[in-house]
Amino acid sequence: MTGSGASGVDLSDVLLAVERAAPVDALEAVTRSIGSHLEASWVSFLVADMSGRALVRLSHVPLGAVLDARQQDQDVAVVLPFDGGPQEQALRGQRVLVQAAGDVFVVRAPVTQRGEVIGLLEIALPAPPPDATVQAVARAAHTLAFVIIANRRHTDLFEWGQRTTAFTLAAEIQRRLLPASFTCEADSFTLAGWLEPAANIGGDTFDYSLARDELHLSITDAVGHGVQSALTATLCVGSLRNTRRGGGTLLEQAEAANLALLDHAPGGFTFATGMIGRLALRTGILSVVNAGHPTPLLIRDTAAQQVPLPANRPFGVLRHRPYREAQIALQPGDRLVLVTDGMLERGAADLDLPMRLQHLSGLHPREVVRVLGDLVLEVAGPTLSDDACLLVLDWYGGHGTTRHTAAGADLHRSSTPAPAAA
Repeated sequence: MTGSGASGVDLSDVLLAVERAAPVDALEAVTRSIGSHLEASWVSFLVADMSGRALVRLSHVPLGAVLDARQQDQDVAVVLPFDGGPQEQALRGQRVLVQAAGDVFVVRAPVTQRGEVIGLLEIALPAPPPDATVQAVARAAHTLAFVIIANRRHTDLFEWGQRTTAFTLAAEIQRRLLPASFTCEADSFTLAGWLEPAANIGGDTFDYSLARDELHLSITDAVGHGVQSALTATLCVGSLRNTRRGGGTLLEQAEAANLALLDHAPGGFTFATGMIGRLALRTGILSVVNAGHPTPLLIRDTAAQQVPLPANRPFGVLRHRPYREAQIALQPGDRLVLVTDGMLERGAADLDLPMRLQHLSGLHPREVVRVLGDLVLEVAGPTLSDDACLLVLDWYGGHGTTRHTAAGADLHRSSTPAPAAA
């Protein structure tokens, strides 16, 4: 992203402004720099709410009450629920939209990095923008994604803005167990996860890590509810990550998690079900260990079917019984869906997950998990008795080829674009 004026934004100027600012001021420094380069009437950033159902406008104002907004010190967060309008259209369709609004033209560009939707950049320009300017805004939004990712490590501001509902202690613990990004796009696959928490946290988690030629993934479900369930999940996920990062095999990961729960169980006894996997990116062979967990669903040619796997005991049940590993051979175009029992049992049984997955086969995994999250709340909510967690993996083949992207999102695998605003 080079150049300056109405046709471009100087990346070095943006990064210099960010480094000079405190982490809580980095966002304002970037938007001010972008607005100046593009001669904008105004610039705004909206962060994606944790629920996936709203955007939140963050702003910095002098002390004083602000109507219809949350306020912390001098920071204000205003929630804008999705209503099918141009903000939601730009975000869902992952494309830049231009809309006339009075005497300005508002350009809305998704702020996305490797498929993760971080928020939306809005820039008001005094004249209809040429294509070069629209592309400059898209590049600026992509740069903003990296700025936010870098600076949110140092401040609670962005996460505070995203939290439109209060967290319990158990929810806070559970949140820390989830990956920093719920979506990952690469040449050969797209992965997206989601968690709809119960009113009393049920200890569900998902995780992944992308290596050079392998994708590691897991989904787990700790027994019970509340803080004890969250602590069980912490032992389970912490052990799986520790063994994985030490180069351990799937069987070694499973055994380590089993021993961690046996040796350190809060309350003396606990257990967790889980599915851990390692996908060979060059071949599409997914090696898995199923520890007493619901079997995955495979969508191939739009038809959904369960994948039979050898049954293993849950983590934390028996000390001296070996785990067994299985393999699933994925074909280009396959979609594999891993879920916890909160997506299948109790009120969620009315969801008819296989049928829903067939109908959603054309959507990006990021949108699939969002839609299914909405549906499980519709049939079993509005508050859930158990966590509902899912992980959707699309396999394309072609590991190592060039990924075709625009501003942080795959061009040919994005969700079906929403209609443009008038």
